[in-house]
Amino acid sequence: MGTTRKTITVTEQQDKWIKALIKRGHFTNDSEYIRDLIRRDQGRAKFQALKHAIQEGLDSGVSDRSVPQIMKDVEARLRANGRL
Repeated sequence: MGTTRKTITVTEQQDKWIKALIKRGHFTNDSEYIRDLIRRDQGRAKFQALKHAIQEGLDSGVSDRSVPQIMKDVEARLRANGRL
């Protein structure tokens, strides 16, 4: 995976915070800390998408279709999308 160089500006207080985390051994450098923040943010976004999908499923109510019918429809949709 390639990398891209970024330049960021932080406040003095934020810089001290990052340096303290590095000094305590939580991270080896500033970049590692920033990448960790990005990974956590990406995880939160995935969690929110999953939470939304679950709520959407709950809000849709109970289906009158059988499990085999649902599975057949899912399989057909996956085949149509080229994912199966």
